[in-house]
Order: sequence, then structure tokens, then C-alpha cells
Amino acid sequence: MADLWVFGYGSLMWRPGFTHICARPATLTGYRRCFCVYSVYHRGSPSRPGLVLGLDQGGVCHGLAFRVASDEAAAALRYLRAREQVTGVYRETTVPVMLDRHEQVPAIAYIAERAHPNYTGRIAISDQARLIRAGSGLSGTNLDYLVNTLRHLTALGIRERELERILVTAGPVFGQGRDAVRSPRIDALVGAVQHTPVGPAPKPRGDLRRFLHRQLVKPQLSILKG
Repeated sequence: MADLWVFGYGSLMWRPGFTHICARPATLTGYRRCFCVYSVYHRGSPSRPGLVLGLDQGGVCHGLAFRVASDEAAAALRYLRAREQVTGVYRETTVPVMLDRHEQVPAIAYIAERAHPNYTGRIAISDQARLIRAGSGLSGTNLDYLVNTLRHLTALGIRERELERILVTAGPVFGQGRDAVRSPRIDALVGAVQHTPVGPAPKPRGDLRRFLHRQLVKPQLSILKG
């Protein structure tokens, strides 16, 4: 039975939460990191949803690939499914990722389910900024989520210009979060942003119930076989 690889593109990169052997820089082609998922609990509410990151089709995403020993793979998958598939908006799949630009491995990734009501589709930077500026949920404000994401990405040597544009459009940031990573460039962006009034923005539609089965799926150990 082979070791398991897991591709992280968001908070998994700095807060994986599962036992792993190592983490290596990795590139996934065909998907991009973007705000494409409505958050109605952690960074928003049903009446005023926020946005969180997802992997959506098109482009390239730079992240980290975590190698998990075969005897820890089942436990890692249980943890990841409990974390990533609460509402079923993320679909577990196996994708080819390039490690350090020369070695390709199959890795588990959680991509945005386009049929899910909480999938945003393509929305304008200005709409993303309005949602993020207004969003606040169980885990804090949506602005803190955006700023902390940018700081952590910068610390890992990854730059996301679209996320920086969203920050500039969103306006002033009132909190930084207790675990904020300092970055001169992001500090400068935070200091330069201008006030943008919160206005109406798109909201999720549809029935979530048909996606809830994903949190009950048992680990598919067949994917670990070499």
C-alpha cells in the first residue's frame, strides 16, 4: 500500500491537522485558488454570507503537497472529510500535482462542487469585496480570513494578485486575527485600502440536502494502492 499525498491550497497549508511525513511545494494545473464558495457559518451567516476559498476549474494553483504514511492514511482521510465536507460543497478527488517542478504524484484534493448551492460561480471583484467586507461568522470576520490568507501565502512565497485586488477593493481592515503572519507588502496593502460601502451582493440559492452524504462517506482505501 502506497503513501497518500494531500494537496493543500488554503488553510491546510499552514494548519493541516493530520499527521504527515513531509510537506513539499506543489503545483496543480487545471485549477485555481479563488473565492468561489459562500460561507454561511464560519465567515458569514445565511442572511449575510461571506466567501471562502475553493479550487475551481481553470488556471494553475501553487500550494503544498503533504505526504502521509500508508498506516496513517485512513485517519487522515477521516479527519479531512470531517473538516472539508460538512456541507458537501467540496468534492474529494485525486489530481496529478507536480512536486518541486519535476516529480508528479497523485494527490487528494478538495475542489469546489459547481452544482452545489454554495458555489458562487464567477462573480465580479467588486461583489467579492462587498461580501467579504460584510461577512462575519463563528470563526470571525471575513476580512480577517482574507488578510490572514494573504499573509500566510506570502510567508510561503506564494503571491495571489487577485486576492490582493479584492483586499484593496474591500476597504479598511479592522482586525488582523491573533495568528496573523506579518508581511511588509500585505501591511502596505492594508494601509492603502480605501473605504468601499457595503452594498447588495449575490447570495447562495438551492437545496443543500443532496450534498450532505459526503460527510458520511467512509475512507476509500483502494485509492492508496500502488
